[in-house]
Amino acid sequence: MVFGAGDPDAEVLFVGESPGRSEDQQGLPLVGAPGRLLTDLLGEIGLRREDVYVTTALKCRPPSGRDPLAEELSHCREHLHAQIALVRPKVVCTLGNFATKLLREDPGSIKTLHGRAEVRRLGTRTVRLLPVHHPDAALYEPRLVDVLRADLALVPGLVELPEPPQPVPDPPRGTDRGVTPPVDEDPRGQLGLFEIDGPA
Repeated sequence: MVFGAGDPDAEVLFVGESPGRSEDQQGLPLVGAPGRLLTDLLGEIGLRREDVYVTTALKCRPPSGRDPLAEELSHCREHLHAQIALVRPKVVCTLGNFATKLLREDPGSIKTLHGRAEVRRLGTRTVRLLPVHHPDAALYEPRLVDVLRADLALVPGLVELPEPPQPVPDPPRGTDRGVTPPVDEDPRGQLGLFEIDGPA
């Protein structure tokens, strides 16, 4: 299982595809050469890897490292939304096609969507969503390194923008809609950021 790593209060959250062999062995997302590339490119825009939060759309490595299936990704959507709600980022960057399609719930290709930020509601959190190429794709196709660099250069400006209006949560069942129930200031204390169950 690979849940995520980084600053649990990060303003920027990255969502990769699924754990590879190294990620599965270490229990950490985006390690190896793709992780080093992301770390280097973040450094160019004044961010350290520990300043952001990194997770994956799929929490378990698919058999033989194959591409994730649509139903597998769908099973993990609620867990990913829960992570986003706990971290409360202002910006979510989807790395590659699988994460982008999952969170946008749209079949659009990363080739046409990359670098185009939009306001999206992801579960109970509204964020600025920025699709970018996956670092692994950039290593496979070197010309994409500069494309990824240019897209990530948008991140600091997006962070500086005002936070998008957040949805008003529905009152708990059985409460009077005219009375605001007490709100736990820090839900992490109850849920635990790293205690979200993986897919069945």
